[in-house]
Amino acid sequence: MSMTDKAKAAAKDAEGKMQEAAGKATDNTEAQAKGKAKQAEASATKTKEKAKDNVKDAID
Repeated sequence: MSMTDKAKAAAKDAEGKMQEAAGKATDNTEAQAKGKAKQAEASATKTKEKAKDNVKDAID
């Protein structure tokens, strides 16, 4: 996983967690859902990059 992609995924995950927490604090279900969606997107990015790394390692 490239460092740039890893940093972007971590930032998106943190952003999602903050947005979800803010939504919970203000009882804003839309913000909570958007926060969870950002976290899911970050998780998918991490999974995709790990798969690419595994393929690269298998080839090497």
